[in-house]
Amino acid sequence: MSQKKLKKNNINNYSLIDLFCGIGGLTHGFVKENFKIDAGIDFDSTCKFAFEKNNNASFYSDDVTLLKGDDLLKRYRKNTRKILVGCAPCQPFSLQKNKNLYKDSSSEDSKWKLLYSFADLIEQTDPEIISMENVPQLLKFKEGKVFNDFVERLEKKGYKLSYSIVNAQDYGVPQRRKRLVLLGSKHGFINLIEKTTPKGHHLSVRDAIGHLPPVEDGIAHPSDSIHIARKLTDLNKKRIQASVEGGFWRNWDESLWLECHKKESGKAFGSVYGRMKWDEVAPTMTTCCTGLSNGRFGHPEQDRAITLREAALLQSFPINYQFTDSSSKIPTQTIARQIGNAVPVGLGIAIAKSIKNHIESLE
Repeated sequence: MSQKKLKKNNINNYSLIDLFCGIGGLTHGFVKENFKIDAGIDFDSTCKFAFEKNNNASFYSDDVTLLKGDDLLKRYRKNTRKILVGCAPCQPFSLQKNKNLYKDSSSEDSKWKLLYSFADLIEQTDPEIISMENVPQLLKFKEGKVFNDFVERLEKKGYKLSYSIVNAQDYGVPQRRKRLVLLGSKHGFINLIEKTTPKGHHLSVRDAIGHLPPVEDGIAHPSDSIHIARKLTDLNKKRIQASVEGGFWRNWDESLWLECHKKESGKAFGSVYGRMKWDEVAPTMTTCCTGLSNGRFGHPEQDRAITLREAALLQSFPINYQFTDSSSKIPTQTIARQIGNAVPVGLGIAIAKSIKNHIESLE
């Protein structure tokens, strides 16, 4: 049966592959909306367990820069219409790493080529619907050239594209996280759904993690192996004990300050060693989101940084999402990186619903 004979307005006739899938945050959003997932592809093989365990789909550890369209096509189910989605790793576009690249056009980072590889695979496989999610700074990277090249190539292939910067907190994610979301279809423009949690109704840290049992730093809860926080040094334990809810290092006695805090340049570091606030959204989860010194990742009242499970919940992963088992033995720092890199599931659901609405509107 050819694609043309398959109804365009039935999501059961579509199969989906997620490039740069990681542990499946974006994929799980589509699972929640009942899409059929054929495969997730990521260079990081440590993501295999979590992706496959929670999404009933196959994981392939491939370098996307070397992947060919014919190989990708073999991973779609036969006689289906195709959707290709993905989030090229955002590290090359981050402000922290590339704060000088916007001024120096000669600076290069090989990782930005991942977006070009994404465009290559779209051209080679010709899916009917595509989605790309990334950091907003992509619009400015190399004066917008990388993103503009991506858009131009897709438009030449007949895609109608829409894109905008959204905040994940507006879509049921208890976290401030601005992202660039692009949607494209051969059949017309796809509109991202309206905000599901309007201003004043965002989910808070308390909503996300307030129900979890308390744990001490370095000791996992007996019923949940990833409800574990990093062990603190004696000095850092004194620092977190001196911090109030929503506070940071300026709450401390000067004897607890770091050398950088004593310098004029260090006074602007207002988030490091900070505690979250119960009744506000969390800060952006990063790959170091379980490290007390890496941002405002202190628990609102317990004397520790947040646990892996708490980080996952703040990324809107379900409480029963499994990241490891006794046989996989994935290091906790690896799981923290996986969680921080993930597309929040709530944002994944918003993208999936937007595509579903588009499909159901087609004749």
